[in-house]
Amino acid sequence: MTDDRCDLLCLDAPRAEAIREKLLEEGTAREASERAKALSDQTRLTLAAALREGEELCVCDLAWISERSQGLVSHHLRLLRTYGLVRSRRSGKLVMYSLTGQGDSLLSAVLGETLEVELKVEA
Repeated sequence: MTDDRCDLLCLDAPRAEAIREKLLEEGTAREASERAKALSDQTRLTLAAALREGEELCVCDLAWISERSQGLVSHHLRLLRTYGLVRSRRSGKLVMYSLTGQGDSLLSAVLGETLEVELKVEA
């Protein structure tokens, strides 16, 4: 046997079934994996990090920061908004974007940040 497998079958069937039903019925794992995929692209990850740093930015600023075209940036922001990672608001002729709480949390996880590191930065 390998080290990553049990040598003895000791299934806690009621507990395992309850967890499996929750994950499958609510689509929790599928939804979470779709959100995680949204930050798997380098451009989207860069945009999310820029929004964290800048708090609220327009497409023009984000295009400049990411060195991408405004059209491409708009496309990626739409996808991030679809998964609830960014929000947008219109301000005259500008569309302003910011990270949602969920987007900020996922960005921290993807970047490997811990709560301890974030608390030190805020202090």
